Parts: sequence; structure tokens; C-alpha cells
Amino acid sequence: MKAYCISDNTDTVMGMRLAGIEGVVLNDREAILKKLDECIQDPDVAVVLMTTKAISMAADVVANYKLELQRPLITEISDRHGSAKIGETIDSYISDAIGIKL
Repeated sequence: MKAYCISDNTDTVMGMRLAGIEGVVLNDREAILKKLDECIQDPDVAVVLMTTKAISMAADVVANYKLELQRPLITEISDRHGSAKIGETIDSYISDAIGIKL
């Protein structure tokens, strides 16, 4: 099993390659969806890492894939600018689920 990175910038892909994870830089919705479909069809890909901006370009489709597919795990990662507020989003989900503000 392997991981694959779909990013909107070269810095993230280069960092992932240093960690042994292959990836691609894409900047339009159609290309992102095509590569994501290729990853889904590849039985060796277990995890797809996508930058926040890449996910936002195809958010509706990615959300459906996350709900419907058992494999691969599609995970959002922030880029080097750290513009995503993933931690705050996760805290919000947990707070809503358990009914206690974290």
C-alpha cells in the first residue's frame, strides 16, 4: 500500500517526495478529479493526501468520495503557508459530536 499527494504547489509535493510519497501539482478542477479517479482505481493507493486548496477546487466530489468510498482514505493537509484551519475544524466536529466545547 502506498500514499499519493495531490497538491496545488510544488513545495508540498517536493516535501512529500523527500518522505517517499509520490505526488503531482495540479491547478484546475478537471485535472484534480482525473488524478483522484486514477488514485481510486489504483489498488495500491491506500491514502490520498490533498492540500486544502486542491480539495476546495473539487470540494463537492471529494466530500462524496469521502462518504462513499472505503478506499482510499482521502486526507486534507495544509500547505507550507499553513492557511488551513484543520485543527479548528476537527475541534468543531468533536464538540458537535459530544456536545461539549473543547
